[in-house]
Amino acid sequence: MRVIAGRRSTGDRRRGGGRARRLTVCLGALGALGAAAALLLLAAGSAGSTDRARSVLAAGRGMAIEQLAPADTGPAAGTGQPFGGVAAVGALFTESDGKLGAHFCTASVVDAAAGDLAVTAAHCVYGKSAAIVFVPGYANGKTPYGIWPVTKVYTDSAWDASQDPDHDVAFLRLSDASDGTPIENLTGAETLATDAPAGQAVEVLGYPDGAAEPVRCSGLVKGFSATQFEFDCGGYPNGTSGGPFLTGVDAATGQGTVIGVIGGYQQGGDTPQVSYAAVFGSAVSQLYATAAAGG
Repeated sequence: MRVIAGRRSTGDRRRGGGRARRLTVCLGALGALGAAAALLLLAAGSAGSTDRARSVLAAGRGMAIEQLAPADTGPAAGTGQPFGGVAAVGALFTESDGKLGAHFCTASVVDAAAGDLAVTAAHCVYGKSAAIVFVPGYANGKTPYGIWPVTKVYTDSAWDASQDPDHDVAFLRLSDASDGTPIENLTGAETLATDAPAGQAVEVLGYPDGAAEPVRCSGLVKGFSATQFEFDCGGYPNGTSGGPFLTGVDAATGQGTVIGVIGGYQQGGDTPQVSYAAVFGSAVSQLYATAAAGG
């Protein structure tokens, strides 16, 4: 696995289809292929504490990373559980006249030199004309880290041309706070990595449409194909698109390494029980470099 954006502590620096409302593309019936994709479910993850994460971030200290224990690969059912959220993952909202609309997708802050980038699924934001804002750590109507307008969207040309599911990834540039502080200084960020193998323990987070809190579930990520991951856990309906597949999650901050986002095949999955993500490869690395450089 190749890390292309290493996580820094906050003291250093500064749907659509499948899982989002359909904004651009509607996929047809999958027939026998869809039936063949129904696989085993994995065990659900444990809860965490936003307050604890915020105190660690405020102190500017890193804590030891705790690798998730491998999940049972047997037939035990798993369902994403609501929890209070983490600082670097949040919901995407439309905004009009300074008022938030409904949240419709999920995104995560990713480490960058300027501290102003987030990652989500391309189908969440591609071609969307309404103003979009990102609310990290959103839960129960509260915006603990503020509201951050999206100023630019970066998608791959292969997605732009034909909505290729292997390129269903987008980076978002977020405006700085009024005093010039970038979002990453307040929330911390996920590490971004490419070429991650299947079979790893991951934690997957997402904001279901209409829900007051995000959900999360832990388990093993499987290889659905050479270019797509699969994660089997219930509770991931519309709105969870763009939610991160995280490895090496720090129990205190909720930060980890993002190796994919809900999207890709079936724009993330046609049922809440099975989620997909395009494998981050060289194209994502190049897209990140363009976004980080402000191109």
